[in-house]
Amino acid sequence: MPVSSLGCCKDNRLPSVSGPPASNEELVIKLHVFRPHDSRAIRTRGKLRLNFKERNILKHSKMNNSEDPTGQRHFKIPGDFQGHALPGSFLIFLSLWWNSVNILKYICKKHKQTYLQSKAWINRAELLDGIILTGMVLFGAISLQIYAPVSESQLMRVLRLHHTVIYIFFGLLGVTRILSSIISSFPISLTKLALSNAFLVQAFIMFNHTHGRVVVDIFLHKILALVTVLTSVVSFMEVLTKNNITLELLRSSLILLQGTWLWHMGFVLYNPTGGFEWDLTDHHSNMLLTVHFCWHYAFAYIIIAVNYAVITWFVKWRFRKFSSTQVPLLKNSGQEQESEEM
Repeated sequence: MPVSSLGCCKDNRLPSVSGPPASNEELVIKLHVFRPHDSRAIRTRGKLRLNFKERNILKHSKMNNSEDPTGQRHFKIPGDFQGHALPGSFLIFLSLWWNSVNILKYICKKHKQTYLQSKAWINRAELLDGIILTGMVLFGAISLQIYAPVSESQLMRVLRLHHTVIYIFFGLLGVTRILSSIISSFPISLTKLALSNAFLVQAFIMFNHTHGRVVVDIFLHKILALVTVLTSVVSFMEVLTKNNITLELLRSSLILLQGTWLWHMGFVLYNPTGGFEWDLTDHHSNMLLTVHFCWHYAFAYIIIAVNYAVITWFVKWRFRKFSSTQVPLLKNSGQEQESEEM
């Protein structure tokens, strides 16, 4: 049985591997365990039995990673920062756009006169929504093909295909929105159903997007898959309930959370600024990222609340201004009628 010698590991992380990886089903390696409570500070030898998952991590790090002179191992994560920032920006824009349109529709419906005047504008906004969504999908899908390396591994091709499938389903959503705004007999609920299906496919792909990844990378994608599933469920609830502003605001907040979290994933995994680098094999990083995720959700709630307050104030201000300009006109017309009768 081949044996790999490992150095002392003070922080309970898997140390670097030297020598060829073992191929046995149960890998037994010698481990130097440092005991800080021993006054003589002696080093004792122990044995560590690795399971199947840990052996794969060791083999993956041996084949795909580099090591600097200090002995710290740097993982080469598949993908790049732009691949996370671009869809994150798309989701942030769509969240704010859909949230603004839904708030406008909700406020205008409270004032029938204003709603009748803005109904044509709302229809044009839905048509523009479908056009913008389709354009963003085409831009993202074409960018995947243009910036693809000439010689890339089969794994990268599969991962690129994952992103392409997601863009295809969001493209179907854009086409559905265009048809619903053009064809009056087109069921509006189909747009909500297409939105739910798009997020469901995205969640399924994100959950199976972590082959051969390290601990932190897997954790980041699982959180994203969880949020996407919740977004799909909320969107499907909108199919069953008509014009529920609470569900619409909740959906917008979850989509905004996806967008900001994709940006956060890009900085954690790739960090284009070249600053702080996360230890992608440390489970303590997952605990800290859990707190960061909660902050992202709180930030999404604050943004949605501020957007709601600003749009509500603006619509009410416009409505008061419209009412104040109409009252003098009504008074003048009434006085003219009285003078003619006299």
